[in-house]
Amino acid sequence: MRIRIEVDDQMEENEILIRCGKLMEEVYELQKLLTGTFSEKKEMVFYKEEKEYYIPLKEILFFETDPAGICAHTIKQMYQVKYKLYELEELLPRNFMRVSKSTILNIDRIYSITRNLTASSVVEFQNTHKQVYISRYYYKAVKEKIKEKRS
Repeated sequence: MRIRIEVDDQMEENEILIRCGKLMEEVYELQKLLTGTFSEKKEMVFYKEEKEYYIPLKEILFFETDPAGICAHTIKQMYQVKYKLYELEELLPRNFMRVSKSTILNIDRIYSITRNLTASSVVEFQNTHKQVYISRYYYKAVKEKIKEKRS
């Protein structure tokens, strides 16, 4: 695969063009990667009582379902969001991933994982007592995502 960059000072908006002889999986993966990179949200609106908070997503440890709705957790606080978990999966950047039926985790904020072969594994975060459980079904995908981030 060749990569070529052309500079044209007459262009008003940047354009990315992918030319290929045949649509293959790697082309689709490249498209998804580029689309995700440029469309990722950097912050979101969070709610606590009657106030709206504008918090960068990098501060969010995880999202989880709660009887009152969906909660977002930072090191010290918990906020409500007005999305369903499946909607968050679509909106959030690639460093967030579902780790159980009720939780989406920020992979970048993992401090440690205690693996349990017969039940859920436990994720801990630095400077907080908060924990998240990764179901056995998602454990391998989480490990692959962590490995991918470090490459």
